[in-house]
Amino acid sequence: MKKTLYHGSDHIIEKPIYGFGKPYNDYGLGFYCKESLDLAKEWSVGENTDGYANIYELETEGLNFLDLSDPQYNTLHWIALLLRNRIFDIKNDIARAGKEYILQNYSLPVEEYDVIEGYRADDSYFSYAKSFLNNTISVRRLSEALRLGHLGKQIVLISEKAFGALEFGGYETAPAEKYFPLRKERNEKARLQFLSDRSGSVTPDDIYLADLLRGGVSKDDPRLQ
Repeated sequence: MKKTLYHGSDHIIEKPIYGFGKPYNDYGLGFYCKESLDLAKEWSVGENTDGYANIYELETEGLNFLDLSDPQYNTLHWIALLLRNRIFDIKNDIARAGKEYILQNYSLPVEEYDVIEGYRADDSYFSYAKSFLNNTISVRRLSEALRLGHLGKQIVLISEKAFGALEFGGYETAPAEKYFPLRKERNEKARLQFLSDRSGSVTPDDIYLADLLRGGVSKDDPRLQ
């Protein structure tokens, strides 16, 4: 079975190179794609720099997928991946202990997979993750934030096998004057919705990082979804 993927970039990439790229992305070293052509175009542009949406076909048969939207995983599994790969500014004892706790209890064996599917931590979303680590927003609020903005999932090829299953299918251009404002608008809309959402009020059932550290919250607690 083949899946069409798009990769936004400031240049055309006919053959992605396994092992090449930035190791501090959300899910580590890999080739980051979308299933949405428009979102890939938004990713590709700078404020005054046009971009390209590279088009690929991925042969999925024989590949092992880690889909973080699967019910067996929750938001803390996503946080664990970010803590493993992104650089966080650890400012207090709760954040320091929380990082260790999440990595010990929610890390996933990503080395066993070829492809990871999950949320993208753009600037605003990464700031929400940092707020959770600093004990200022709950798991519920973080989960709500991840679903705002219609950013969809990113699909990341992480194994040499996955790179070998990818076939280039051309590209489409993305003018900055059109797609940069759309990207800004999408991000701002998600941020404002997060701030104004009435469901953002604190409830007795909310779980904060400090609650996890105190114990008594099981890994299958439905409030962690």
